[in-house]
Amino acid sequence: MTSRFLDACRRRPTDVRPVWFMRQAGRYLKPYRDIRAKNGILDICKRPDLAAQVTLQPVEILDVDAAIIFADLLLPVEPMGLKLRFVAGEGPQIDNPIENSTDIDSLSISNTDDLGYVGESIQLVTRALDGRVPVIGFVGAPFTLASYMIEGGPSRTFLRTKQMMYRNETLWRRLMGKLVDVLGPFALMQVAAGAKAIQVFDSWVGALGPDDYVRFVAPYSRALIERIRTANVPVIHFGTGVAGFFKELHAAGGDVMGVDWRINIDQAWMDISYRSAVQGNLDPAALFAPLPELKAKVHEQLKRTGTRPGHIFNLGHGILPETPVEAVKACVQMVREFRA
Repeated sequence: MTSRFLDACRRRPTDVRPVWFMRQAGRYLKPYRDIRAKNGILDICKRPDLAAQVTLQPVEILDVDAAIIFADLLLPVEPMGLKLRFVAGEGPQIDNPIENSTDIDSLSISNTDDLGYVGESIQLVTRALDGRVPVIGFVGAPFTLASYMIEGGPSRTFLRTKQMMYRNETLWRRLMGKLVDVLGPFALMQVAAGAKAIQVFDSWVGALGPDDYVRFVAPYSRALIERIRTANVPVIHFGTGVAGFFKELHAAGGDVMGVDWRINIDQAWMDISYRSAVQGNLDPAALFAPLPELKAKVHEQLKRTGTRPGHIFNLGHGILPETPVEAVKACVQMVREFRA
């Protein structure tokens, strides 16, 4: 399939800059809110008809260059044996977090077939799109999943996670190895179902310093990305809060590096000597700015990345739930109309 998005992933020239948004399917869209009013997040993920419907909404409404499958980073923890639920206003909670070696020993790595519903959703979306735009699949990175599994939910300090890392490195490495063994096949199953690229989200990795990242985390991110690349699809590697070790994150792999808004995108690209494509990195809050200000910010992004092939326009993190949909549509038009 010819696709602006896939061409940019491979650093090939495109007619205009491809654009899609992290969390482009979500609460800022009324059709999503209508479905969500009757269904929990896990229910939508596990019903391929609903997940496909929600995935397709932003493609129809915004005219973006890629669809990203509606799923959740934490889905793989269930077949591993953890109890996951979503608490209103608080987000995901794991009722039996990992505390010791017995907990890690009992984690299963053989039930990834239980995640087949994600593959079914991708098949439905691929059929519906009929080659118009590609579907992006995704997985959480090992560190982000490990920290959720240990903390039991979101954390500010990641103290339990770091305690395990520092006090029991053998245990930590066993957990990270198990995660790679689950996440690799899960990503490859998404490709087999029709995903044309995979994004690896390391949402919490900014909690670490550069040296700890290199020692405790990078080997597992690298192992996961190398497994996914065996399927010959581009891998997008995105970490938040990593401006201080963007080079190290890139060294762990990625055909495309996702960039959050805390670093200028031209600086990030230069830091990795232009050896991968880049994706990003407008501050999601910029979508609340008056349109002339938004346009200035969008154009600034596009000027910073210049005429070098390999930039995919996106936000530096997911669309915020309160975002006005008209601003997101306007942003797509601004990207489309820009000429370097």
